[in-house]
Amino acid sequence: MAGRFAPRPTRTTVRGGHVVVPAAGVPRQATAPGRVRLWKPAGALDLGLVLGPLRRGPGDPTFRATSDGSVWRASLTPAGPGTLRVAVYGGEVRGEAWGAGAEWLLEQLPQMLGSADDPSLFVPRHRVLAAARHRRPGLRLTRTGLVLESLIPSVLEQKVTTDEAYRAWRLLVRRFGERAPGPAGVGERPMWVMPAPRTWALIPSWEWHKAGVDNKRASTILRAVRVAARLEQAVGMAAEAAQARLEVVPGVGPWTSAETVQRSHGAADAVTVGDLHLPGIVGFALAGDRHADDEAMLRLLEPYAGQRHRAARLILLSGQVPKRRAPRMPRWDIGRL
Repeated sequence: MAGRFAPRPTRTTVRGGHVVVPAAGVPRQATAPGRVRLWKPAGALDLGLVLGPLRRGPGDPTFRATSDGSVWRASLTPAGPGTLRVAVYGGEVRGEAWGAGAEWLLEQLPQMLGSADDPSLFVPRHRVLAAARHRRPGLRLTRTGLVLESLIPSVLEQKVTTDEAYRAWRLLVRRFGERAPGPAGVGERPMWVMPAPRTWALIPSWEWHKAGVDNKRASTILRAVRVAARLEQAVGMAAEAAQARLEVVPGVGPWTSAETVQRSHGAADAVTVGDLHLPGIVGFALAGDRHADDEAMLRLLEPYAGQRHRAARLILLSGQVPKRRAPRMPRWDIGRL
């Protein structure tokens, strides 16, 4: 009953990767059993915190948290489309997967749940960060091993409100993707796998327009999918080298590359610079400066070199944010023009 009265997540904590996953009960019995892998994590594991950054809005057709304590993901893997269901029972993770990409997803399961991440490297030097880490012992940084899966929605989020970006992602995936393999792809609310690179490249201009995506962002995605194989190879690089390769694509800058490698590589030090709100949030939490810019933010995060992304996430999850003074960024839907 205690969880029933837990405070609702704020917009800031949601941005920090907070997804509410109900407490696990009886494992869901799928109509078509998939391949199964059991794995025991070394420490505490909070599925909502670890996998939360992979959800692109509450209506994301590739991500779902269900009432039985499971998180479902539909992904386009190097082996093909796959669906993964993850749940934790008694400290043990149970992964079940369907589709051509099932084996690949199960192989990646530990890294996706933060096995390659070492939270002990983070030493809090501010009270707000010490408190946030204490309250979130199950936080691990995910590593999906998939670049385009994080790059394309990050491009859609450039210079627009999150609601606009989430809507575009939702519409494009449902319109041009394919149904998720296994039980997640059937029923009234099926899940979807994002389109393959060639499919993205063939989307007509008017479909981008109807989804509310301007020509600049659409062109960036088209340039990226043309070199999809080279970008996916960046998974084998260090995060800094991967960002450099991503930024060779015109339209992909430091903001987009950081948002991508935070998910694809589990990059603990990839700071999101060029963000409209993050510098002020970090500045307010660590120095009481709501008007901090990127330079001030990086200076404040300098004591956390090597762990600056984790520090920023903990700040977002702490809820220590300045009160809003200006109207929200207006929403422009070019699909109505």
